[in-house]
Amino acid sequence: MGQDVTRGAFSREDRARYRRKVRRCLDVFALMLNDFRFDSDRPMTGLEIEVNLIDPDAQPAMRNAEVLADLADPTFQTELGQFNLEINVAPRVIEGDGLDVYEREVLASLVHADERAGKSDARLVLIGILPTLRPEHLVLANMSDDPRYRLLNDQIINARGEDITLDIRGQERLEAQSDSIAGESACTSVQFHLQVAPEDFAMYWNASQAIAGVQVAVGANSPYLFGKRLWAETRIALFEQATDTRPEELKAQGVRPRVWFGERWITSIFDLFEENVRYFPPLLPITEEEDPVAVLEAGGVPRLGELRLHNGTIYRWNRPVYDIMNGRPHLRVENRVLPAGPTVVDQLANAAFYFGLVRGLCEQDRPIWTQMPFSAAEESFHTAAREGLDALVWWPELGEVAVTDLVLRELLPLAETGLDRFGVRPQTRDRLLGVIEGRCRTGRNGAAWQTEVVRSLQEHHRLDRPSALRQMLQRYSEGLPENVPVHTWPV
Repeated sequence: MGQDVTRGAFSREDRARYRRKVRRCLDVFALMLNDFRFDSDRPMTGLEIEVNLIDPDAQPAMRNAEVLADLADPTFQTELGQFNLEINVAPRVIEGDGLDVYEREVLASLVHADERAGKSDARLVLIGILPTLRPEHLVLANMSDDPRYRLLNDQIINARGEDITLDIRGQERLEAQSDSIAGESACTSVQFHLQVAPEDFAMYWNASQAIAGVQVAVGANSPYLFGKRLWAETRIALFEQATDTRPEELKAQGVRPRVWFGERWITSIFDLFEENVRYFPPLLPITEEEDPVAVLEAGGVPRLGELRLHNGTIYRWNRPVYDIMNGRPHLRVENRVLPAGPTVVDQLANAAFYFGLVRGLCEQDRPIWTQMPFSAAEESFHTAAREGLDALVWWPELGEVAVTDLVLRELLPLAETGLDRFGVRPQTRDRLLGVIEGRCRTGRNGAAWQTEVVRSLQEHHRLDRPSALRQMLQRYSEGLPENVPVHTWPV
């Protein structure tokens, strides 16, 4: 969805043409997987980080256009809401001090952007959901001024045929309705990209699915929405509901949601693209002039534009990516389960844990996905989103186990092995995985810190919920330049 999209309405002919073209792309992709050389010699990684803007009163600041104009930095771009930004970090290998370089570059870029945002009376916050958001903030008028967002909104609402209903039941319950997808702008995340060879893709995607629940439990950072305390990672439920194209009748019929965990382990990346084409009607049926068959037969690299655009409107928590860099095609797993924040070092610790753990699992003698029912992985994912570090998850040979015990006893050693296989410097490995260990031993991640501080402000300082959330967020926002792991923050 990063590409420019400007069409305002689509005819039946547009949709029929697009369906034929996307299936032609799928056929070409199958041929490429059999015969083409994909770039995987030195697997690259990548980061995308979504950021929020707040004003001095800790309310969302609808000023991304001003901030971007002042920044004049192409690595930053708009996101769905006017209080959102996104930074796309240049890809790199993580061997040696690659993760340290990521951390230094991201921190420098965000601190600089924070300073520039001050000219617009705003500051940057890395958080899963701004706890001071109110329903009046998440409306169509506050979406970024970009035609692709309005067009996507129109297509999702038209496909659904009625308002979007939010019903999230956690520590408290939230019920709300919206006539747009603006609720999605509340969900700010960090995405990890891992380049893999075609023959290895299924292993890495399956491993990513198996650990999604653990990732969310350890990294949860979104406990509040509209003043309600909901899930540890409320962003999961909100994103699933805020972009749902299905009315109740289609849900009852088992029609698959566009924000989708999936339903089975795979044997090839082709399985995922084929599911996309088979199960999901197009939201943006825009065709390109390229004939992928002709390009392939001429020895070129097809863009497969329709297949890629369609893939971009299906929001898997672990998304397959086909891309072209320097004239060579490559494949990536895009891991999308985690919220932004709380700090850059916390995000790089999450990255180290993810990259190391998936590689460690993929290189085991007996793959995890041959021992775990897919339904157990999905159930653990939603349990972890609700409960965070207090969650019990299912793991082979252990059954139901506390997620903190699982990480400390089983998964951190595996992640350490995986990072060693990537060639990560031992000092870097130990420092970043030590952050994950610290969260598990203290029982404090971003979500836990937020709820502890709000509870303290309400009970000991007699603040009402909105005032407590505002004060908590003001304290939280000081963490960006300090870059100290959240489990060490005072309450």
